[in-house]
Amino acid sequence: MTHRTVTRRIQAQATSDGAGVKLKRSLGQSNGARHDPFLMLDEFFSDEPADYLAGFPSHPHRGFETVTYMLDGHMLHEDHLGNKGHLRDGGVQWMTAGRGVIHSEMPQQEAGRMRGFQLWINLPAAEKMRPANYEDIPASKIPHHSLGDGGEAILIAGQCQLDGVTVCGYINGLDGQNLSTDPIYIDLRLKAGQSSHITLPKAHNAFIYVYEGQAEIGEQIITSTCSALLSQGDTLTITASGDCRLLLLAAQPIGEPVVQYGPFVMNSNEEIEQAMRDYRDGVLTSD
Repeated sequence: MTHRTVTRRIQAQATSDGAGVKLKRSLGQSNGARHDPFLMLDEFFSDEPADYLAGFPSHPHRGFETVTYMLDGHMLHEDHLGNKGHLRDGGVQWMTAGRGVIHSEMPQQEAGRMRGFQLWINLPAAEKMRPANYEDIPASKIPHHSLGDGGEAILIAGQCQLDGVTVCGYINGLDGQNLSTDPIYIDLRLKAGQSSHITLPKAHNAFIYVYEGQAEIGEQIITSTCSALLSQGDTLTITASGDCRLLLLAAQPIGEPVVQYGPFVMNSNEEIEQAMRDYRDGVLTSD
């Protein structure tokens, strides 16, 4: 058995996106800050309405998937297909942009806390031009797994072993999908001094993002709002220094060139130029 260790830290940086929503970005803050197939991870967290009320007005995507996980708050998704989806406390939206989607994500609250994450996962070349699709998953559908001693794992996607028990998330698991990158997405909540031993597919790339407290992997301490990229291996042991909450993410790497221009992620400059022309000409989402 080979133990996964920390190979790189990416401290989240304050930035804004959409119409001025304040957030912190770890993966994706530069082209070198990726971990195939993961392109970007943003955390948004504010009790101040001015930080989030402007939301994310209508904008395009092509060539990848977006995963929005809402801890607190209420956001409305609307897209060019006529879909509407409400994201509330504990809910997830998994959207495959594929060939193209034009959508908006707008807050449905005027006060209170808005907190959550948006993850971008690349698609292989063979799937970049597939039809767009999305699914809203309410918190009631997402499995929770007790780790004992007050710890808990919220199983958003994929399968792995936690402390010797095989667990299965909703996406790429209970929903019957077989996504090509085989993503695993877990919200891991540990009490002070508690350890969790995790077995992941050996070929998967993996990282954690600590969003409360701090965690230890080997002799490395990962502080809050920091992503830690992990080496290849079979097993991972995470220990909470104090009460700790973190995201554990893993997926099969794609191993293809990545060319990104804002909301378009393709394999070549020519494909990016085509995406820009398609958006300009109003055919981004056409078959």
